[in-house]
Formats: sequence, structure tokens, C-alpha cells
Amino acid sequence: MPLINRLQGSAFLAFEEKQDWLVDELCTCFGADRADLTFFGDLIYWENAPAQEIKPFWCSTVYFEPFTLSFESVSEAASALKQIQRNWAPYQFTLFRRASLIQDKLPYINLKPRNFPYSVPQTQIGAWTLTDEHTIFASARTSSFLPCGKIEFVEDHENPPSRAYLKIQEALVHFQAYFGDFPKEGQHCFEAGACPGGWTYVLVQLGCSVFAVDRSPLADSLMQNPKVKFLAHDAFTLKCEDIEPVDWVFSDVICYPERLLDWVKTWLSRPKVPNMICTIKMQGETNWETIKAFESLPDSRVIHLNYNKHELTWLHKGSM
Repeated sequence: MPLINRLQGSAFLAFEEKQDWLVDELCTCFGADRADLTFFGDLIYWENAPAQEIKPFWCSTVYFEPFTLSFESVSEAASALKQIQRNWAPYQFTLFRRASLIQDKLPYINLKPRNFPYSVPQTQIGAWTLTDEHTIFASARTSSFLPCGKIEFVEDHENPPSRAYLKIQEALVHFQAYFGDFPKEGQHCFEAGACPGGWTYVLVQLGCSVFAVDRSPLADSLMQNPKVKFLAHDAFTLKCEDIEPVDWVFSDVICYPERLLDWVKTWLSRPKVPNMICTIKMQGETNWETIKAFESLPDSRVIHLNYNKHELTWLHKGSM
């Protein structure tokens, strides 16, 4: 018979290649001691995690109610998980063949890359991890409705001018999930730091017009697109009141987070504020003070995207 052992604390699944940053965040921001952390690949179990649920930025999903499941056979493991709930997503770091056999016996969930646009499901999904041949570490309740908190898109290797298009696609999917808004055909967008045009490309594909500003031009196909107006300029030195009213503001500019925060506040001081999506790019160590300042802005969320590097993304629901 399978044996379930309920555990205290929480477990945190790091985004790929972000484990060191997650450990630093747990220790710096939440008071963890590295010696108290248990590692299962990129999954970090903290028995003494705060009773108040936390969701670190560098974590793709949190196992809020962890337990271990001891079992003898693949069928027994799958049956025990199915008795708890339907939807389970796998995070595995070892024994991949055995884990695959278990997942195959669970109800189907789509783990393939998605086509954009895409809506985040609203159904609870658990996460499970095989730690040895007869033990599963799992949680039926996690912090994300996405499998292990991550989304990947079917890639277009021919048309977009840069892979940055994947980042704005993911940001827009999360914006819709949090705030219910999504760029509509005919809406007007302002993009700071647009070169070579990965974000502009996505917005134009959605039917928006884009006022793109950068010191360097966009890809030729976008420079010739009637939906794109380009200005060679430092976008942060343009006064927002001199820009025609827009529905959305975007920035993927490489700059210090403090400078981005000052620029964002000029937009927030307007009587009517557009929706905004901006990349907070770390310059060296993570600037927690400035990130907290972004978090404290009204109607805002700060998240780490699967397609982010050493950066976070700020989402703001406007008042237009």
C-alpha cells in the first residue's frame, strides 16, 4: 500500500539555470538558512518556510502543501496520485524513464509548446517529482495553473527579427491572466527601445499600430510596415505628454532599474494611464529595493518570465 507523509513548509521550483538566484532570494528576502534547504535538482524544499505563503520571483511554482508518497510499483504511484486529484505535472531531475512511465498512467495534460495567443487555464494543477525509485515528492496545490509554472511557445524561426518576441508573448499572456486585458486590433502602442523589433513584430501581428523609438532602426520589414512609426531617439528623454495618447506602453530598454522606475512614474502621473509592460533588467546583483518599489506601485505585478534572463517584468493595469 502507498504511504503518504504530509510535510511542513514549502518547496520552490527554480526557473532553469536560476537556482543560485532563488537560493539568494530565499536567504536574503525571506530569512532562509542555506543549510536548512534540501535540493532535488532545481526543486528546493524548505521545511521552515514561513506559514504565510510566499512566491519568490526566481521560482516558477511553489509546492504549497508538500508530501512524500512511498510506493512499490509504477501503477501504484499513478493510482495514488489520481486518488488525490486529476491534474499533475512532472518536474524530474533523475530516473526519467520510470517517471515517464508514471506520467503516462496519469490523466493527460498538454505539456507541449503552445501557440500564441494563449489563455492560462484556471484549473488547479499539482506537481510531482521522483526522488528515488520508490518515493515521490509532490504537492496537489501549487502557485500556478501552468504545468510547473512555465509556458513555452511554438517558435517561429523565420519571421520575427529577434527571439525577444517570445518574451512579449509570454508577458501578454500573463497580463491577460492577471488583469483581463489584451492588445486589440486598432489599439495604439508606444515602445521604448524597440530595435530590432521583436516586440513590435508581435504587436503588429495583433493588429496594433506601434510608435517605436530607439537609437537604431528596426528590421527592414517593420520599417516599411504602415502600422509602424519609427523615431531615432533616446526614448527615455521624450516627454510622455508629447507623445500622442496610446493604449499600451512597452519597454525592453537596457538601463538601470532606478532609471526605469523614474521613467515609469512619469507615465503614472498622467490623468489617464495606459497599460504598461516593462522589463526590469538587473545590472549586476539583484536590486531588491527598486524591485520592491515597482511591486508597491498600484495595480501592478512583478514577475519572472520563463523567457526572461537576469531580469524581471513589471505589469501595470492602466486607467484608460
